[in-house]
Amino acid sequence: MGSHKVVGNVDYYTNDSRRASHKTLPMTKDQRLDELQGWLRTVPAGYGLRTESLRPASDDASFRRYFRVDAADTTMIAMDAPPPQEDCRPFVHAAQVLGEAGLSVPTVHEADLERGFLLLRDLGTRTYLDELSAATAPRLYGDALTALTRLQQASRGGVFPDYDRALLERELMLFPQWYIGRHRGFELASADQQVIARTFETLLANLLSQPRTYVHRDYHSRNLMVLAGVDNPGVLDFQDAVFGPITYDLVSLLRDAYVVWPEEQVIDWAVRYWEMARRAKLPVHDDFGEFYRDFEWMGLQRHLKVLGIFARLNYRDGKSRYLADLPLVLEYVERTARRYVAFTPLMRLIERIEGRAQPAVGYTF
Repeated sequence: MGSHKVVGNVDYYTNDSRRASHKTLPMTKDQRLDELQGWLRTVPAGYGLRTESLRPASDDASFRRYFRVDAADTTMIAMDAPPPQEDCRPFVHAAQVLGEAGLSVPTVHEADLERGFLLLRDLGTRTYLDELSAATAPRLYGDALTALTRLQQASRGGVFPDYDRALLERELMLFPQWYIGRHRGFELASADQQVIARTFETLLANLLSQPRTYVHRDYHSRNLMVLAGVDNPGVLDFQDAVFGPITYDLVSLLRDAYVVWPEEQVIDWAVRYWEMARRAKLPVHDDFGEFYRDFEWMGLQRHLKVLGIFARLNYRDGKSRYLADLPLVLEYVERTARRYVAFTPLMRLIERIEGRAQPAVGYTF
């Protein structure tokens, strides 16, 4: 599966198979690659593209693919987003909005929106996940929190789709469908379904009452890049941005599905963000305890969703590497479910599904 590393005396998982290979591809075996290479030959000659150098730049959980191509004095990224499965327009729109908010995002140099091809600025190969350590984390997370605050300050309605009840609920339903039913092979009885329904209603009531800002939706260590200059982090994978709960991106960052920190450290960074957000006049709770509760409940929604997504990526899309990340995501779910009385029935159900029980530990707010 993936390699195993330790940060802050706790485990996180990386997947070396995601790292870019620099081997030139046999283009004739893939019609989309042929079309992409042909399109690159039509862009202005001033870029100095050497199309024969086209090679994988990164993998993706969707149908999108990214390739690195040598240019005159640099490298550039070519995106292949095959219609009708993907649409480049949200990416181009979000890149403009985030860029205007002061974030470092890939500049869209050339685009063929109908065919699903983009030529982008290359933000390099140094992800937060690769660079994070106890020594680098304060600076990297400080930069990420500053950039997040900057993004949220630019928020206004009508720019991105609403992260509304229908979308939040649709995401939650991935958990019983793909994780419980497909991955665990567990059939929910009527009483179990009622537990799921009541849990979801409790979560939705909280999430829909939270203040709303721009939400990246995947603001985590695999989508944040370490840049050579002072404009860290480089921000990727923002095409699904919405207007929703203010705590969402903070959860993505601090309770990352690919890296875990001691809870004391997470609380420290959450406090730093909260103080920064208050200075920036963002609509966070005046009481940190209430803010942290909202943070945790948002995290529970996100991690239930991610359990379903990772299972679906395996069973529907044949991307088995995400199964290695399920234990950490499940641990996040269990920590929160044990901490709040409202989620005790959910925790008991999870214990039955997993065939085990865990002692209650952690902080309570």
